[in-house]
Amino acid sequence: MELGTIAGLGLGLTLIAIAIVIGGNPVIFVDVQSLLIVIGGGVIAAPMIAYPLSHVKGMVSIVMKAVIVKAKDPVESIKFIIELAQKARKESLLALENVEIEDEFLKKGIGLAVDGTEPAIIKGVLKAEMTYIQKRHEDGKAVLETIGDMAPAFGMIGTLVGLVNMLANLSDPSAIGPAMAVAILTTLYGAVAANVFALPLANKLAWYDAEETLQMEIVIEGINSILEGEHPAIAEQKLMSFLPASKREQG
Repeated sequence: MELGTIAGLGLGLTLIAIAIVIGGNPVIFVDVQSLLIVIGGGVIAAPMIAYPLSHVKGMVSIVMKAVIVKAKDPVESIKFIIELAQKARKESLLALENVEIEDEFLKKGIGLAVDGTEPAIIKGVLKAEMTYIQKRHEDGKAVLETIGDMAPAFGMIGTLVGLVNMLANLSDPSAIGPAMAVAILTTLYGAVAANVFALPLANKLAWYDAEETLQMEIVIEGINSILEGEHPAIAEQKLMSFLPASKREQG
């Protein structure tokens, strides 16, 4: 599990909650009308207007994966690929058929290799899948960025609605307070939705995409090295070149 994201979200919400409680009665920060405008409009309706429904639904699963699933350690992946290379070199490529492989992307590539598929075809298949995965991540990131843009905008709409209600009821002092609350709270809700949730999660998804892309590029190059019969030591140096110097030292 990726604890950093969950801890960050929890810390951000906790600090806001503490600030609200210290300031007085927290109940005054709850307003259904403001929630309907920001959540219903900026978080749900706007993305549904901007993107196909399939993109919006897919964004939820993609974000959950980025938040919950910890990115694979590329150093460990390289070590495992080198173990496969050593086994294939000592025994045969067919010996990899019975090896338990958790990484589905690597498993697919090794499966194609064991079946005798041409190296160029294997590379093409894996590259196509990598492109598809990147596109899904990009779609999810775009939806989150739209929410990040629209939530504050709907917060401003709520502010205007509250001001109109307030100005329309200047003769009734009891109506001014609730109208002003809508005006201010929608801005608050929009800012929280954008800056605590949507935009940080969009950045996290971009980071996760970069990590997963690196992982897939290592797998593609590793399978190619196995098929070419490269010495495992040479293959390891080649794969380690994908990593920054600090990561290579871990290997």
